[in-house]
Order: sequence, then C-alpha cells, then structure tokens
Amino acid sequence: MKRIEQMASMAFGGMFLLLSLLIAVETLLRKFFKISLQGVDELSGYALAVGATLAFTIALFGRAHMRIDIFHERLPKGLQSVLNWLSALFMCGLGLFMVWVCVNVVLETLDYGSTSQTPWATPLIYPQSVWMAGLAVFALVALGYGLRASWLLAAGRHQTLNNEFNPKGVSEELKEELEDFAQRQQQQDQATAAQKLAGEGA
Repeated sequence: MKRIEQMASMAFGGMFLLLSLLIAVETLLRKFFKISLQGVDELSGYALAVGATLAFTIALFGRAHMRIDIFHERLPKGLQSVLNWLSALFMCGLGLFMVWVCVNVVLETLDYGSTSQTPWATPLIYPQSVWMAGLAVFALVALGYGLRASWLLAAGRHQTLNNEFNPKGVSEELKEELEDFAQRQQQQDQATAAQKLAGEGA
C-alpha cells in the first residue's frame, strides 16, 4: 500500500511540477516577447481536476482526510469503532455521490457536444472522462473501505477496526516521519558506501 501511495504521489507531484514550468515559461514569454502559449490556464484547470481526484485516493490510503479527533482517543474503544465505521461509511457515500454527479455531467457533455471556451476549443468529453475515471477509483477504494469497516464492526473486531480506521494522531505521524527519515538515511549511506568502493576499485 505504501508503494502505491508513493507512486501516486510522484505522479501527482510530477504533473504539477510540469504545470509550474509551463506557467513560468508562459509568464516570461508574455513579459518579454508579448507571446502567449495559449491554453496554459486551460491545462491548469484539467490538472487541478485530475490531481484532486488522485489526492482524494492518496489521502484515503494514508488516513489523511481531516477528522476532528480531539476527544476521539478519550472515548471507549467500542464507541471509537462505531465512529470510525460511520466515518468510513460517510466517505463511501461521498465517493459514490461524486461519481453519480460526474456521470451526469459527462452525459450532458455528450448530449451537447460541449467544448471549452478557449482557443483550443477542446471537446470536454476527454478531460471530463479522465476526471470521472479518477473519481471512480476514489469511489471504489472508499466503497472497499466502507465494506471492510462494516464487516469488522459486524464481526465484533473493534480493535482491528480502530487500528485500521482511527484518525492519525501526532505520535503516529511522527513515527512514520522518523521511519521514512531512517530509510532515506540508510539508502544514502548505502549509496555513499557504493561510491567509496567504486573509487577504491578504480
């Protein structure tokens, strides 16, 4: 799961890094040469829409969606599990609702053959289809989490439910950061040792 999060985060970051470069080039061209690339703002909207759906799923994998947990950890374990189940259930409902709205938007676009109001006049069915696919992935993951939480609650496995669906606390986030730091440090030490061995061999 961690690997999937990392790959999705890299895709998300790479997309917005490329977009930032395009915006910088567009700004410089307009400032000094009075030239516009045309459509960079349009690409920005598409990237934001697709990136947001990707971020929804990444946050769901990492239990990073915002929850007010100031009293959560002080409650009895049974009540915590019920609240965690409700959280997973509501997230599932939100994901399915968003897909339903998106499908209606895409169907309306197909009916009218809508295009963007930009020089590119892009048929909106293409970016909207990618947007819909991203939301569908989020909804499927949320549905899987909702079913998993429901099964754990019905089976009376409250501790497992809490372990998997509790909101992240400060201590857990700090532990993850320290583990990531230790892993990066180990990789850096290995790379340094490999370079040293290569230098000695030469």
